[in-house]
Amino acid sequence: MSKFNRRVFLGAGAAAALPALHLPSAWAQSGALKISHQFPGGSIKEGDFRDRLCRQFAAEVEKRTKGALKFEIYPGASLVKTNSQFSALRKGALDLSLVPISYAGGELPELNIGLMPGLVTSYEQSASWKNAEVGRELTKFLYDKGVVMLSWIWQAGGVASRAKPIIDPEDAKGLKVRGGSREMDLILKEAGAAVVSIPSNEIYAGMQTGALDAAMTSSTSLISFRLEEVSKALTTGRGKAYWFMLEPLMMSRAVYEKLTKDQQQAIMAVGADMEKFGLQAAKADDQEVAKVYEKAGAKTFDLNDASIKKWQAIARTAAWKDYAGKTQTCAKLLALAEKTLVA
Repeated sequence: MSKFNRRVFLGAGAAAALPALHLPSAWAQSGALKISHQFPGGSIKEGDFRDRLCRQFAAEVEKRTKGALKFEIYPGASLVKTNSQFSALRKGALDLSLVPISYAGGELPELNIGLMPGLVTSYEQSASWKNAEVGRELTKFLYDKGVVMLSWIWQAGGVASRAKPIIDPEDAKGLKVRGGSREMDLILKEAGAAVVSIPSNEIYAGMQTGALDAAMTSSTSLISFRLEEVSKALTTGRGKAYWFMLEPLMMSRAVYEKLTKDQQQAIMAVGADMEKFGLQAAKADDQEVAKVYEKAGAKTFDLNDASIKKWQAIARTAAWKDYAGKTQTCAKLLALAEKTLVA
């Protein structure tokens, strides 16, 4: 695929962790399961990789179930508003969604673990979560709240700026910055920034109007939402990053429990298979984003170990401490996540 073909379409948990469910009623054969996400739509081969992942997942599940399960994809928050997707999953009003898990942090503060600055600093570490204690605990927590984890998808984050780059914490002082989660907002405030809370699909307008000076978001969103058009500088997440975002593909438990055992197994197996694609695509976008911004005339910057340690130091005293004090589950998840940190 041409490195810019993705842009043609702009604008248009482990199964073992879940109990086997033997319910007599299967999914109604006449309907299609709906997958919602906030990202630009494309095709199974081109476009934002998160949309492509949903389409590949749908095609493979339909194949494995011999057409018993079919899907409809709704990109661009066209079916359910961005910040309402997780709640809709819990209620059974939405079948599946690929959504940054921290977006549900207002509803369930425990889920802000999925965008905790300084806690995950590499793809290797993030990949270890699924089968580590923290992953099993988070999978169980979600299941108890009505949501089934299908694919663990992590992305490194970068920062797009209208003027000067944000590399070290002191660079954010006096700027209006979008962080993306309560915990990201806390470290930005500690660094002296004014926080603006909006979903990623509203960043472009904010930067275009000057309501935002800079925005933190994933490499893929930095590309897909065309933020290079309103940016003069980019701090990339390639090589090193001080935050990683968990953007899983999830399913409503209420819907999952209506499937036959074989259909459940197909859903879980394909979900796990999609993780390799997600990892490769996320890493590719970490490299691609720099090329996109440089072509548009923006200056690009990479992080070093010293910068990451500065952000991590603020995160420990501000974000981590605040998160751990929210609930007992928050404290437990944080402690388990810290076990995955490499000294």
